[in-house]
Amino acid sequence: MTAGMEFSSNNALKRNLEKYAAQYAAEQERQGSLGDGRSSIHYPALFLFVGDQVAPAVSAVQEINRLKWDNGEGVVYVQIGTEDQDDVRAHSDLDSSVRMKHDNDNRGQFDHSENRDNRQRSYPGWHRPADAVNRSSSDDSQVTRHVLPISGAHTGRPSKTLRKDVHRSFHDSDQALFGLNRTLRRVSNRIAEYGRLYSSFDRIYVTVVTRADDPLNVLLPELTKLTETILAQSFKSVQTDLHVLVSEMEQVDSFGYASAAGLAFLRELDYMQGLDYTFSGNLLVTEDGISIPVVHPASPLFDLVYILSDKNERGTGVPGGWIENAEIICRICLLKNRKQDADNSGSVSSTGANTYNNTSFKNNIRTTSDQHGYASAGFAEIRRPNKPIALAVLYHLYRYLLERMRQEPEWSIKDKLAFFGLDGASVERKVEGILPDEDLVSGMSGIMTHNVSFSDLKPLSLREAERALFGHGAEAYFRDNVVRLAEERVRQRSTEGSLRRQAEQARTEHPEVGYFQWAAWSDSGFGSVREALLGLIRDKSVQLESARALLEQRQQERVEDQSFKRALFRDKQNVRNLIDCLLERVYVPKIELLRLENELQLLRVYDTEMEQLHTFSRSVTETLATLERVLRETAVESIAAADEYIGQNVMEYYGKVTEALIADLEAKRGRDVWFEDRHMGDMNRLATEGNERLLQRLMEVCHTMLLAAEPLRVPFEEELLLRANVTITYGDKNVLTRDDLFRRLYRTLEDQAVVRVRVFDYTQEHRYEEKYFFGDHDSAFMDYAAHAEETSRIYKLGVVYEERSSGVEKLNLMGGFHLEDLMVYRNGRVYYDSYTENGYELHPSDLAEKLSPLR
Repeated sequence: MTAGMEFSSNNALKRNLEKYAAQYAAEQERQGSLGDGRSSIHYPALFLFVGDQVAPAVSAVQEINRLKWDNGEGVVYVQIGTEDQDDVRAHSDLDSSVRMKHDNDNRGQFDHSENRDNRQRSYPGWHRPADAVNRSSSDDSQVTRHVLPISGAHTGRPSKTLRKDVHRSFHDSDQALFGLNRTLRRVSNRIAEYGRLYSSFDRIYVTVVTRADDPLNVLLPELTKLTETILAQSFKSVQTDLHVLVSEMEQVDSFGYASAAGLAFLRELDYMQGLDYTFSGNLLVTEDGISIPVVHPASPLFDLVYILSDKNERGTGVPGGWIENAEIICRICLLKNRKQDADNSGSVSSTGANTYNNTSFKNNIRTTSDQHGYASAGFAEIRRPNKPIALAVLYHLYRYLLERMRQEPEWSIKDKLAFFGLDGASVERKVEGILPDEDLVSGMSGIMTHNVSFSDLKPLSLREAERALFGHGAEAYFRDNVVRLAEERVRQRSTEGSLRRQAEQARTEHPEVGYFQWAAWSDSGFGSVREALLGLIRDKSVQLESARALLEQRQQERVEDQSFKRALFRDKQNVRNLIDCLLERVYVPKIELLRLENELQLLRVYDTEMEQLHTFSRSVTETLATLERVLRETAVESIAAADEYIGQNVMEYYGKVTEALIADLEAKRGRDVWFEDRHMGDMNRLATEGNERLLQRLMEVCHTMLLAAEPLRVPFEEELLLRANVTITYGDKNVLTRDDLFRRLYRTLEDQAVVRVRVFDYTQEHRYEEKYFFGDHDSAFMDYAAHAEETSRIYKLGVVYEERSSGVEKLNLMGGFHLEDLMVYRNGRVYYDSYTENGYELHPSDLAEKLSPLR
């Protein structure tokens, strides 16, 4: 296998392993086997994603809610954009701008580096395919994607009036408004179908998500009010929050316009959130084309506005970019809309009113000037690292099985030779089968002789006497009737692969001898079968040389020195007796010489086959070893991708856990349970079929026999404590106590739940914070967290109790800042001013004059 082929094969194996680990992690999320329950939301929920750039967040939010919420299948998602997502997938130049990846918790993450010029490619002059109008929306049971048929004459880079053109095109297109009405009514009807999943149908929570630099958010008032108006026909109350996603990571190709457009939207947002903000527009459209006005009285457009960035308040980039904020969006929605169980109100005796109160939070972030305050949040999660665990257990199981396969049986070299049919008795039988069975010497006695007198033969050597008597006849007879037949039989056996066949047959009787033993024994190292075979070849070569020397010596002996019986005056009888002596003294050694030659030839054939056997078995064992390396590399990479603290000692701890589980299973079901046909079966045979087949069987066996075991289902606190101390020896002063563990967990959660927005020169008097833990009501850590720092904390602490033993989460809410306090606002102002001075119109005509001056 070439290096390129091996790399491709290993990548395929890693993809299968990642899929396997992700499936296990998802199972642990869904199943109650870990003791994890899922929260339910009280009222229906609708997520409205505005713009093409937030399209990747739809699947991320949906997946989180599906896993975390018991009635998550009743949540409806609407994405309004200007690109049909099928068209995006059909055009590679657009598809490259919206690529998804997955983090350790199986959630989609958007790579912000791939979105540098997304707004240019997503809005190329607002050119739409000709048939886009006929595909204004597409939906499945939960997700509806609506495409606005907005078009323009410009192509290439954004025009100077891009946001203004979007606003005008929407209002000029009766078809755009009618199509949107129809889509939102269909969505409202679908929400009604899910009514049985909710405790109350009086209210609906609408969560609007948009990117600050997405041109489509210029229509945010229209889209929001139309959605609220249509939903208000089914619900008594509609509460709408906005989540604005901003990108502060350094852009390369399109930083200027994005910053200017983002600041333009933030100015409009400040206007929308004013206490005196009003809106009126003919947004409702009937099937007869009649327009009905929609009115928003003087009040902020949104109940709460959250600003979420791809940098935290420390200025550090967030792994996964802005899409990582999907977790925060989902937790905020759950916090506001969670169904409260009768027996688990979530109260903490020491803190009193610790449940989330939306009105209280909103009032606390309003500033003294009664100016609307904005909010942000941070999120952290510590849980059992399911993916690394699945991969670590799989690796340790395979390593154990491989060690079993590598174990040498306690055999002597004679036993090993017999396994391959190379012991003395077996080789002798094979050689005997090569030579003809009949009496060769007596058969030669009838060969025609020349008429030579005994007196003429007496002074000759035996070689000379043979030539005088037979010419070349005796040699020809021996060659034709003995030598060629033996050579043919040796040739047949040398092409039959008898050594491999013998080894395969012997393996059925000795399954403990596999390809690792074949590879070791067929090598030329000390104590190997091949070393013994080469020794036999050397011995036979010596014997052959001795036999040749003996024959040469015999052929040089003189006739008169031979001891055969002589008859007086009977010349012909003496010649006949000489012939018998000649055959006995010369051709019997020749037959022995031929036997040695053929035996040596056969041994050399076996040596060649042994070399081929070594190449074959070595390639199989290297394949098995390669899989071991891939398993380890994948497990180590998965552990490295997890948090350094949470992923500590995974390999060491689960090595011991796997070892204990294996020992327990073998004690109950026998040591060879792994190699039963219903489990791994013949791993040597599987290996010859390729690593993918072997890996598939291994994953099935590991999942069935190990991953469901009780030691892998301990609560995360206990599991983390055990892992933290797995490398500690008895009496070590560095042993981690439960209190130490809780302090570390508490600090880790706080450090990682840093608020995801950067504020410039932000004074403490404006800051208001609330912090919430999500965890098991029986958890000792949750009790610790509820009471930690209770005498010194200056923020409100809440605890959301759920049935969960696999982890704990923390959501930090912070509010009270103004948009001009944001770094993204201050950094974007220079671009906003420059683009405005260069003729860019970043606001609709009727809105620009209403905006407050830049602060």
